[in-house]
Amino acid sequence: MLAYLPRPPSDTSQYGTFPQEPEIPAASGAAAEDSWQQGNASAAKRSILMPNCPSLPHHSSIVSSAVSLPQSRGSMAAQHRPSDASRWYPLQAVSVPSIPSSVRGKSPAAEGPQSRRRKLLEEDGPVLQASKRQRQRYVTKVGKCQVNLGNIQEKKRFLSDIFTTIVDLKYRWFLFVFMMCYIVTWVVFGTVYFFDAWARGDVWHQGDPEWQACIENVDGFISALLFSVESQRTIGYGSRMVTANCAEGVILLMAQSIVGSMIDALMVGCMFVKISRPKKRAQTLIFSKNCVISRRDEKLCLMFRVGDLRESHMVDAKIRAKLIKSRRTAEGEFIPLEQSELNLGYDTGEDRLFLVEPQIICHVINSRSPFWDLSAESLRREQFEIIIILEGIVEATGMTCQARTSYTEDEILWGYRFEPCMSLEKGAFRVDYSRFEMTFEVQTPAASAKELQELEQRELHTLSLRWDPCAL
Repeated sequence: MLAYLPRPPSDTSQYGTFPQEPEIPAASGAAAEDSWQQGNASAAKRSILMPNCPSLPHHSSIVSSAVSLPQSRGSMAAQHRPSDASRWYPLQAVSVPSIPSSVRGKSPAAEGPQSRRRKLLEEDGPVLQASKRQRQRYVTKVGKCQVNLGNIQEKKRFLSDIFTTIVDLKYRWFLFVFMMCYIVTWVVFGTVYFFDAWARGDVWHQGDPEWQACIENVDGFISALLFSVESQRTIGYGSRMVTANCAEGVILLMAQSIVGSMIDALMVGCMFVKISRPKKRAQTLIFSKNCVISRRDEKLCLMFRVGDLRESHMVDAKIRAKLIKSRRTAEGEFIPLEQSELNLGYDTGEDRLFLVEPQIICHVINSRSPFWDLSAESLRREQFEIIIILEGIVEATGMTCQARTSYTEDEILWGYRFEPCMSLEKGAFRVDYSRFEMTFEVQTPAASAKELQELEQRELHTLSLRWDPCAL
C-alpha cells in the first residue's frame, strides 16, 4: 500500500508541460519585421503543441528542428538537430513503411523500456526512487491477483461449497485429497470387516468345514483390507466374499457400495473440471507488454494490443479496463487502491471483440477519462495501475474464460504506435506474432488532452476574431 501513497509535490518548473519556445533575438529593423518574427514564433509554438491539427497549414512533410519529442518513457529522444536528417520524422507517418529504416534503427524503441527506465531513474530524486522501489503490483502480468486474504473467522463457509473448494486446491493438495478419499474409505471398511469377523469367531475357525462364516477367507486385518478394496472397486477375485449367514455383512457391503459411488462421482468430476478449467485456455490469450499513447483521429488515445494464439476462437469476447489508484477526498479521507472504470468503447460496442486476429484496443482520453490532465511529464510522477480483463466463452467447451494483465505507469510509452503484424497471402491473411510487441515512434504533443483542447479553442477563437469583419 505504500506504493500508492501520494507523492510529495515537486517543482513544476523542472517539468514543463509545454516545450519551451525558442528565443528570438530582438531585431533592430522596423516594427513590421518584429511583428513578422512574433507571428513565426507563435506558429512554431502551435506546430509543436498541435502537430496534427487540420486547421493549421503544413508547409512541408518534414518536421522542423524546433519540434522536440516528448521527454517521457516512451519518447526519450534528444532534441533534433538540423544537420541530422535521419532524426526527422514525416508528419504523415502512420505506418512502418513510411518511416525510413535508418530512423527505426536509431529509434529509442530499439533501446528497450528497461534502458529508458534506467535513464529516468537517474534523473529522479531519491524520494521518488525509494517510492518506486517499494512498488507492489495489484495484478501481475500473467493475471495473478497479489491480494492475500487473512483473519477469516467463518472458515466453515468453504465446506458448504466443498466441490469448488477441492477444485481450487493446488495440484499437489488436490492429488493428496483424491488419494486419501479412497485410502481412508478402504481402511475404514476393512477395519469394520475385520472386527466383525473377529467378533463372530470367523478368524479362529479358518479351515473348519462345519463353521458358517459371515465373511469367508478373512483371517486378519490385511485380508479384510483386501476384501474392502475388492468390494469397492468391484474387482471380485472370488476367494473372499460375504455370505448370507449374517445380516450385518450384507448391510456393510451395501453401505460401502453407496459410499464408493459417491466418492467416484465427486472425485472424477473434480478431476475432469480441474483438467479442463478455462484458466488454462487463458494462457493462449496474450497482451502487449506495453501501452502506448498517441493521437488517433486527432484525439489523444491510450492503446494496447490483445491476441489469441489458438485457431479455435473465443465466443462473445468482451474486454474492460480498471484504473487502480489511491486518492484523497475533499473531506480528507484517504481511499487506497480505488477502482475506476476506463471506457473502451462500451457506448459504441467496441468493447465486444471478434478476436480472430490481434486487435488494438483504444481508450479515448476525453473529459470523462481519468487521464484528462495527464501529460508526458506528469506521467513520470504518477503512480497507478491499469487492470485489463478479457472475458469470453471457450468455443470447444462452452465454459467462460477470463484472462487478465496489468500495466503500471512505467510500462506506458508516450508517442508510440504498434507496428502492423498482418500481411496478405494466397487465399488468407497471415499474422506475424513476432511483431506483436513492436512499436515505432510518432510525433505526439507532450501536453495533456485538456491543455490541447484549451489551446485548440483559443486558436479557433483567435481565427474567428481575425476573420470576423464585425470584430474589427
